[in-house]
Order: sequence, then C-alpha cells, then structure tokens
Amino acid sequence: MSNRTYFVTGGGTGGHIYPAVAVADALVAGGDRVYYVGNKSNLEYDIVSDKGYKFLSVNVHGMPRRLSFELVKWVFQLGFAVLKNIFYIIKYKPDAVFGTGGYVSAPSLIAAKILGKPYMMHDCDAQPGLVTRKLSLYAKAVSVAFESANKFIKNKNIYVNGNPIRPAFKTLSKLEARKSLGLEDRLSLCIMGGSQGARTINDAAVALLKKLSEEYGLQIIFQTGKKNFERVVEQIVQVYPDYEKNPAIIVRPYFEDMVSVLKSSDIAISRAGSLSLSELEAAGVASILIPYPHAAADHQRKNAKYMLEKGASLYLEDDETNEGTLGELILSLVTDEEKRKTMQQNALSLAKYDGVEKIAEQLSII
Repeated sequence: MSNRTYFVTGGGTGGHIYPAVAVADALVAGGDRVYYVGNKSNLEYDIVSDKGYKFLSVNVHGMPRRLSFELVKWVFQLGFAVLKNIFYIIKYKPDAVFGTGGYVSAPSLIAAKILGKPYMMHDCDAQPGLVTRKLSLYAKAVSVAFESANKFIKNKNIYVNGNPIRPAFKTLSKLEARKSLGLEDRLSLCIMGGSQGARTINDAAVALLKKLSEEYGLQIIFQTGKKNFERVVEQIVQVYPDYEKNPAIIVRPYFEDMVSVLKSSDIAISRAGSLSLSELEAAGVASILIPYPHAAADHQRKNAKYMLEKGASLYLEDDETNEGTLGELILSLVTDEEKRKTMQQNALSLAKYDGVEKIAEQLSII
C-alpha cells in the first residue's frame, strides 16, 4: 500500500475531468491521499464533490485569443491563481501533481514548476492543447491517448496510454448488453451527440428512423441529449407515429450506462470527443463521426480524421449532415458486412483498456 499525497487537476470539460477523476480514484484505491484542484464554477466541482475528495478551488478561465483588455485581466487572474496554488502546495505538501491539460490545470502545474514539485500530464486529444504543449516540456512524464500526439510534445518520457475507460468494456458481452436493454441479438445502430445532444445529428437521424427500422430491420438506440429530448420526440411522432410500439427503438435523453449501449451496437453515429472515441474503440464499433465544428482548437475534427486514417470510422462534416448524406453512410455499413467488420476490427485494435492502471503506476515513480 502506498501513502503518497497527490494534487490532481483538470476541469472545464468532460475530456479533462473524467480522466483526472479516474486517476484520482485509482490512487485512492491504492492507499494514496488526493486533493483535487479545479474551478468551483465548473462541472468538476459537482463531480468531485460527489466523490468526497477535498476540493481546492482556483479562479481561472480560458485565455482570450486576441490582444485586448480581457487578455490583460486574464494574465492577472492567472497570476493570482498560480500564487494560490503555491500556497496550496506549501500547505498540503503533495509528493507530485497530475494534470489533464486545459486552462484549469495550468496554475497547479506552473506552481509545481516554480516550487520544484514533480508533475505528470495526460492529454486526451490527437493534437494536444496549448497548456500541454507548453508545460509538458518540464513534466517528469506525459501520458497521451493518441500516438499522433507524440510529435507535438517535447519530452523524453511519453507514454501512449489511451484514455481511462470503465472496466466493463472489457468484460461485458454483446449478448448480455443487448439483453440488458431488452433488445434482440441482431444488427444495432446507436445515435448519440454527447450528453447535451447535437441538433444536426438529431434532425438527420429522425428523418431516417422509420426507414432504417422497417426497411432494413435495424435496432436503434437514440440518445437525444437532455436539452433536445422533447423536441426530438415531437419530430419522431410526426414521421413515425407508432415508434413507441416498436421495442427495437429506444429513445432517451441520456444513458448513464454507455457501456451497455455501445457494446450492444454494431454501428454508431457520434461527435468526436476523445473519450467518446476511446469508448467506441473499446466496444469495437464501426462509427460515423460528425465532429462538433466549434470545439476548442478544432480538436474534434483532428480526432475524427485520425480515426478515419486508421480505417475505424467514416467522416462527415456537420454542415454537410442531412438525411441524404447520413443515410448513405449508414447504409454503406449496413449493406456491406465485410466493410463493417473491418472497421470494427480496426477500432478494436486501437483500444487501450488499462490506461488508468498505467497512469497510476507511472505517476508513482516520478
């Protein structure tokens, strides 16, 4: 049993928060003490508070990209956040700091550098963000989700660990997953736009629902996103009034258990956030990726193109997504079993199931 003390930091978006929390959980399970550094105004506060970790708050926001008064204010804000982190490090004496990139982790990592505390970073995207690119130079080790990220990072100790994912991806069978959702053992399609949904994907999918179900016999699992659920149901009723009588169509605002959803699926339509891609890989799903066009540093488009190059996904731009273009790609996978199975195998070959364990182990020796 270890008994080290760690600062774990990352916030703003799920791609920064969930890997940080997964690593924190593994460290605590191994007997270590964890303090979580984040912004109290962000999503990480609710998630971390539910876990019961001591939360150390810093007030920091994303950097304005243009020269302006806002940028000057931001520089002072960052300076105060770094000073606060220096105080936290002196008070709580962590043995090391672990950060998942993004602006929330920057003050902790800068403070660690100033005080000579070792730190490790993890970046979840195919092209790492600004904080990772700048601060990884001084890190004792850097973990990345994608091999393609290596060329952007100047560090001798880079590990391609993949993203931390739930253990059930490795153990749950397709048959068990389908049974848990009340589905039969036949070709299944998952439609998802992340927890908040994606209007473009939803609109195109609604128009295709009846055809895919009745003409091609697909089972369909449709995550609309919480904000869009009522609107989507109203749209479906207009084009497919009896859809609720069809047990092979499941429409919900959000699924807590995405493991069962993805393990049930043969094909998925998805945004291209890094954690979503890691889970699609782990489930061995052939995917159609429609990157969110306004993602920071255009990272979703880069993630999707990486998957396309690896032969694990098809690619569609958001502004080109409609009933015709999306329907064509779905049917190309439905009607061509060899193409579908090749993509599924390619996705599976990219999967990394032991990211959390590897990161915790690497962190323990810095």
